[in-house]
Amino acid sequence: MLSAGEILYDRYQLKEKLGHGAGRQTWLAADLSANSEPVVLKLLAFGEQSQWDDLKLFERESQILRQLDHLRIPKCRDSFSIDDRILWFGLVQDYIPGTSLKQLIQDGKRFSETEVRRIAIEVLTILRDLHSLNPAVLHRDIKPSNLILGADQQIYLVDFGAVQDRPNVEGTTFTVVGTYGYTPIEQFGGRAVPASDLYALGTSLIHLLTGVCPADLPQRQLRIQWRNLVTISPALADWIDRLTHPDLEQRFQSAIEALDRLNSEPPIAFPPVERPKNTRVQLQRSKKRLEIVIPKHAQDDDPRSEILGLMMAGVALPILMFAVPMFVIMLIMNALSSAIWILILGLIVFFMFINPRFQRTYVKFDHREFIVETQRFNAMSNRMTGITRDIREVRRDANGLITITSGPYRTGYRLHQFGEELTDFEQAWVLKEIRSWLKLKSRD
Repeated sequence: MLSAGEILYDRYQLKEKLGHGAGRQTWLAADLSANSEPVVLKLLAFGEQSQWDDLKLFERESQILRQLDHLRIPKCRDSFSIDDRILWFGLVQDYIPGTSLKQLIQDGKRFSETEVRRIAIEVLTILRDLHSLNPAVLHRDIKPSNLILGADQQIYLVDFGAVQDRPNVEGTTFTVVGTYGYTPIEQFGGRAVPASDLYALGTSLIHLLTGVCPADLPQRQLRIQWRNLVTISPALADWIDRLTHPDLEQRFQSAIEALDRLNSEPPIAFPPVERPKNTRVQLQRSKKRLEIVIPKHAQDDDPRSEILGLMMAGVALPILMFAVPMFVIMLIMNALSSAIWILILGLIVFFMFINPRFQRTYVKFDHREFIVETQRFNAMSNRMTGITRDIREVRRDANGLITITSGPYRTGYRLHQFGEELTDFEQAWVLKEIRSWLKLKSRD
């Protein structure tokens, strides 16, 4: 077993394990011959759980990376083998300081339409360069964990362990590579083409937008059902749907074509969303603040229910305050039957008290902070706060809640959620108002 501190090949000192799989390990290491410069060390233990196909893929990755010279792809520095009870093959690459998009998702990050569009353009630019080589180089395993947001805020494509630089010859055996959920059907049949990488990019973008792994999303006629989970421009949604079309012929056939179509789209604009009719959501906005009050039943427009709720509140609170001490007194006086009746009355009133008609959600934004607060009888019962300038995204998540993502903090990103009482139309309207106000605020 390898452990931190070991020195391999008399040169590379292991620092931190970054990942592992069957017979494979990836380490952050220090190159002792280059002033302990950090490098990424990929290791394959041959003869344990690995097979000849694994070794062929490992060697192909080394050969192709040595030939590539791309600013957004880590360079291959060295390769070696060590025979020490276990035969290890090593591949040394440049270390890219940054965080994988998968890790950002796990930390609570939710990507906006603007961010997803920028990531798509950067990855397509890399794929354009790879696919234009002769022979074309196919990555075959694009997914959020293999896309690194560098410290320079640029996207890097890593892990070429599934790379292919020549098509499979019909009738020959092949190794199935890729990750379920991101891999198109033709790739499982050993017929990967440039459009296969585009499919993987499209599913990765869906993951960034929804926060849900594509494999966990429902499908209809092999098409991923994801659009109901996000609020983005129809043009971008249609573009992603074409990237991920199960029929290879219906997809963009090249990164250049996909890039040209994406760049030709009009600038992002939130579609006009009008205030829903009969909504009881109260929304007030000015340049200084935005306040939203959401009753438990936002669409309940019967005034009698509100009057009934006030009457229940006027009766419930005094009785509840009276029932508790009387129950204790009756127990002390051994008046068990009276105590039971008082207990029953108190329970009835308690359930009246927690009736959802008395509950509402209060949300407020100003230039300094924002508040998401659950109130009962206009009194605070649960309160979440944050700094307005730390807001990264406001979106509808997979559970149908409006989610405010703020951070990053030392503990990661924070999620502030509300809006389960709202209809789809109300959610779209509230989302539009919040996003619009935050954009207006940034211009002040």
